[in-house]
Amino acid sequence: MKRFTAARRDGFHAVEIQFPYAYPISDIKRQLIDNDLKCVLINVSAGDLMQGGEGLACVPRKTAEYAAAVVECLSYARALKIPTVNVLPGCCRIAERREEYMATFIRNLQVTADSFAPFGITTTFEAINRFDMPDFMVCTGREMLAIMVELRHPHIKAQFDVYHMSRMGVDVIGFIRRHGRKIGHIQFADMPGRHEPGTGRIKFDEVFATIESSHYEGWVGAEYHPSRATSATLGWMNEFDALRLPG
Repeated sequence: MKRFTAARRDGFHAVEIQFPYAYPISDIKRQLIDNDLKCVLINVSAGDLMQGGEGLACVPRKTAEYAAAVVECLSYARALKIPTVNVLPGCCRIAERREEYMATFIRNLQVTADSFAPFGITTTFEAINRFDMPDFMVCTGREMLAIMVELRHPHIKAQFDVYHMSRMGVDVIGFIRRHGRKIGHIQFADMPGRHEPGTGRIKFDEVFATIESSHYEGWVGAEYHPSRATSATLGWMNEFDALRLPG
């Protein structure tokens, strides 16, 4: 809970919370109010995904558990006035069942968006590189676009992570420039290493300039592993003029 104050002290105006469910809504709301922050994104619970499991959203035998996770997420999103909720598709370890898992994920994504849309909440889903998370269901920008084309849901967008897409060889600049309207949230870290901008090979001056000039209208979140104390890694805010980004 101390991170809210730390974020505000370091100049952030908003936060995202991967999984807020260990804390009561009232405690999170108090921290947001006291620190004059917005919470702009949370994830639907992903079950055992972060512990090396398959997750929830794509697993056929876990549809009831996923439905309960959506209900829980909706209660947090509405109470905290969160505009965007992200779904982590999950993994399929058995190649022969991948089609079944993908069909389950697409159905669950549709249900999620239908549940959140009446409250003005956008549903995103995220592609994660297959090197960090083997067997992940969605790994590239092309795959995200194909799912959105299949569903054609006005309240489903992509969560675009610059680090994950760079690792997969996606043309980050080109994707953001061409598909900015289809992106609901952007996260970033440098590559390799997943540290702060300036520690790797990604040209963040070009990335941030492209975001600013694109049709993207959401927030941009720093989701990296700090190479040292977080406050000492924030030089990119001024170096790349990141404070002019959307949000």
